[in-house]
Amino acid sequence: MGREEQVEEREVLDSIFPDEIKDIDETSFVVTINLDTFEEDGPPPTMLLKVRYPDTYPDAAPDLSLSSPSDVQPHPHFNLAEDKKELLEGLETTIEENMGMAMVFSLVSALKEEAEALAQSRKDAALRVHEEQLLEAERQENEKFHGQQVTRESFLKWREGFLMEMEEKRTKEEEGKAAEMKKKNIKEPTKLTGRQLWERGLAKGEVGDDDDAATEGVENLKVSA
Repeated sequence: MGREEQVEEREVLDSIFPDEIKDIDETSFVVTINLDTFEEDGPPPTMLLKVRYPDTYPDAAPDLSLSSPSDVQPHPHFNLAEDKKELLEGLETTIEENMGMAMVFSLVSALKEEAEALAQSRKDAALRVHEEQLLEAERQENEKFHGQQVTRESFLKWREGFLMEMEEKRTKEEEGKAAEMKKKNIKEPTKLTGRQLWERGLAKGEVGDDDDAATEGVENLKVSA
């Protein structure tokens, strides 16, 4: 009775997977499973499910194995070499629930759903990491414009440093001027009195008028004598 059910199931599978199923021998075949949710990432991930009927199937579980097509490029969010064991172990519940009945279609559907969920979760995680990197870059860029928040303590510390800097700058400027004057031997100019200007012949303008007046006064003194 097991063989009759196997042949019947195999005919049904041909109608469901006309392009995806390929016979190996009378009791073994391979189903190509294409995942559907990654069109924007290039060709979808593909895996091959090899099924072999034991003599007592469906009262016994089929022998299952997974592999990748040789001509398929690696996908960034799905790696069958890493996920094979987890995916096959995930089919145990489906096998137990369908024991005694044709179960290959249920197994293919469960395997496809689990693989797509696994790949989607990795894609979502990669997207979150990318978004966090963008947010961090934006935060760092904003800090350049906002600067550090000013508090009373930070202002007083800045003010103390600013005043010290100004005092040091003023002292250096005064020391520089003094050194320059010493280098050129420059002395502070002394203001001369009017008599000193006249004695040195530096008096001009009104100083000349005073000189004429003084001469005339001397002559008058001589006449009176």
